[in-house]
Amino acid sequence: MSGGKETPRQKMIGMMYLVLTALLALQVQSAVMLKFKFIDDGLLEVNSKTDGAAESTVKSISKAVADNKNQARDIAVLKQSEEIRAKTKDVIAYLRDVRDKLVVATKNTKGSNEYKDINADGIVANTMIGGTKKSGLGYPLKGKLNEYSDYIRAYVPGATPLALDGKDDVRITKSTDQHTKEQKSKDFAELNFESTPLVAALATLSAKETEVLKYEAEALQIQAAKVGAQTIKFDKIGAFASAESNTVAAGTKYKAELFLTAAATGLKQTMTLNGSSLAVDSKTNHGKIEFTARPGSFDKEGNAKASWTGTIRINQNGRDTTFKVLVPYTITKPVMQIQSASVNALYFKCGNKLTVNVPALGAQYKPSFNASGASVIAGAQKGEVTLVPNAKEVTLNVASEGNAIGSQTFQVRLIPKPEIKCFVGGREANEKQGTPGTAVRSLVLKAIPDQSFAAFLPEDARYRVARYDVTLVHGKRPVMTKNVSGPQADLSEVVNSYSPGDRLFIEVKEVQRQNFQGQTEAVNISKVFNVPLI
Repeated sequence: MSGGKETPRQKMIGMMYLVLTALLALQVQSAVMLKFKFIDDGLLEVNSKTDGAAESTVKSISKAVADNKNQARDIAVLKQSEEIRAKTKDVIAYLRDVRDKLVVATKNTKGSNEYKDINADGIVANTMIGGTKKSGLGYPLKGKLNEYSDYIRAYVPGATPLALDGKDDVRITKSTDQHTKEQKSKDFAELNFESTPLVAALATLSAKETEVLKYEAEALQIQAAKVGAQTIKFDKIGAFASAESNTVAAGTKYKAELFLTAAATGLKQTMTLNGSSLAVDSKTNHGKIEFTARPGSFDKEGNAKASWTGTIRINQNGRDTTFKVLVPYTITKPVMQIQSASVNALYFKCGNKLTVNVPALGAQYKPSFNASGASVIAGAQKGEVTLVPNAKEVTLNVASEGNAIGSQTFQVRLIPKPEIKCFVGGREANEKQGTPGTAVRSLVLKAIPDQSFAAFLPEDARYRVARYDVTLVHGKRPVMTKNVSGPQADLSEVVNSYSPGDRLFIEVKEVQRQNFQGQTEAVNISKVFNVPLI
């Protein structure tokens, strides 16, 4: 469609049409289909009001022609406007007739907006496409719509065809989405009514009706301007600035809009920001303002005052008029809040999880992290990061959308070694008083992590004794040795061979730690036990 100036009603219509287009791309479920019905009902109501507005525009043109003493040129404009109105009514009537036929074909009462089956996609496809013979209502509908767009182009030069095949629709041909590109081979009827629920098909017809009425409104506005039926009036003019926030953190984007409090279609405006030219949106007449807030002289509360100047120049009756506005804002010093089980120091080669928040940035906070002395793993949630130190000191650098926020330095602790304990018969072995030989049938060595370390980083405090040797000693003479893999040993042969006064000499050979990523590493630790047997 052409891009001219739009009334609030036209903007609302456009928004509803965009929502309809988005819903058509979804996998249709019952809740979604109900939304299609709501959109269809809303479009019909808006279309009815738009149709009434078109009638009023033609009456305004007729009155302006009469006020201008019925000049021949103005009369020709009026006849053209009446013809536009008639052509539009004809297309709208055609669309409503197709709608009625579709409603009746799906076993509903003509004119009803309550449907027995809001899906009925098979009947929709048969009615609108007509199977392999392609004899459905969608094909003459395409011709009717495009005939109207060809006609209206004489008044709205930017008017594009209202009914496109997939190969002609740039939204499909230029899409990078594979599913969307697959629609390229479909014609207009297939594209809009294949596998389409009844309520979605009706909403599509309402949307086409909206497009027709939008073209008519644009054409009649142009016609009205020719006879002076459209007059620009200002009762109050001034410059106005609307900012997303008057407080912005250093290193983040300041965003605002600069515009006139009263504007009119076709009124050319020239704007500047701090003396530099500013781009003006041709549709909204708004100047889009965006710049990065730079750190200033912060007060004790972390705030710095700043401002920007905007101007708007218009030409009225051949004379330039300039409006100026000074907009103050506050730059706040961003403060990082770091949450962790242990903030002051990190553990070497462990997954130290941190949460870094900058409350001053609010929704604009989009963090990225890098660090010296550690590898960085981004978390699933905004602000979450895991540091795996590989040096004695780590410096974490925080940015938001590429703008530096701050840094934090951490000292790095070595991982405390676990304590190795020996258990026989479910109880800890007694190296001073001895342990009954019958109890050593089941012997377990456990690697117990440092309590504080385990509390901070439980996923990095998983230890096991992987390998050790158990030797039965009689006096100074070893009787037998058993090599054990894993923490638990079956010493049944020791129970059958020992004599009171013998002892078990246990030497730990290997201890392992499993880290937060499930990787295993050896722990450099030595430990022996001398357990007397009684």
